[in-house]
Amino acid sequence: MKFGYVYPGGEARDAAECARAAEAAGWDGFFVWEPVWGVDSWVTLAAAAMCTERIRLGTMLTPVSRRRPWKLASETATVDRLSNGRLILSVGLGAVDTGFTQFGEVTDRKQRAELLDEGLDILTGLWRGQPFKHEGKHYHVTETSFFPPQPPIQTPRIPIWVVGAWPHPISMQRALRYDGLLAAVQNAEGKFETLTPDHLREIIPYVAAHRAAQGPFEIVVEGKAPLDNPQQAALLVKSYEDAGATWWIEAQWELGERMWSAETQAAIRERIRQGPPFSR
Repeated sequence: MKFGYVYPGGEARDAAECARAAEAAGWDGFFVWEPVWGVDSWVTLAAAAMCTERIRLGTMLTPVSRRRPWKLASETATVDRLSNGRLILSVGLGAVDTGFTQFGEVTDRKQRAELLDEGLDILTGLWRGQPFKHEGKHYHVTETSFFPPQPPIQTPRIPIWVVGAWPHPISMQRALRYDGLLAAVQNAEGKFETLTPDHLREIIPYVAAHRAAQGPFEIVVEGKAPLDNPQQAALLVKSYEDAGATWWIEAQWELGERMWSAETQAAIRERIRQGPPFSR
């Protein structure tokens, strides 16, 4: 299992310093959230790339429906090259209660899913290089040879992790087309539930049976290990590893509400300094 920390918010300089601390403390990944309006995630990741050497960097997560795919392709390829091939792109529909309505973003779930699928087609097409064209329901791209950038360093592409809402087949099949599953559980009423190791024991055979692509595929779990009980934290995370998870992403989202205080930033740095829930 690999371990990542998702930065709950703050200045880009603070995030970059936290990424450097995470690398020193033995974390495998450092992730930032992508707000509708706030500190820019791609500027932040660029800053983090410049002061780290090993740790993987990425978003947690990018709502593709509200992004111009060609702009996202530019940002991701640039950061991948800047970091010497360490970027991970995590994508999903996004949480509409984070400013979608206030800024006029699409909130209809079906349309956001369509924009996500088309956006990923364009993104991966542009990464492969010129010439590229796309004719879809929402986007139309004609061939261009105008100053094409260098492709990402990673091949066959920058890894894409996709939210998959178990047990919904359309959502799961979207994730299985790419490189990792951000595992989630959604009940019949549309409410998200806590993902358990038992859920993973149902999900992983489904992945094995339905994924056509070859190559590595990550099973990513986001959670919060109890800081006050290291033994209990290790047992909790180990239970997900035993069920088949390949990444544990430590999340302290409650700190985001107080991100601008010095006390909160100190708490974030202290959690990072403590390192992953258990050593391998």
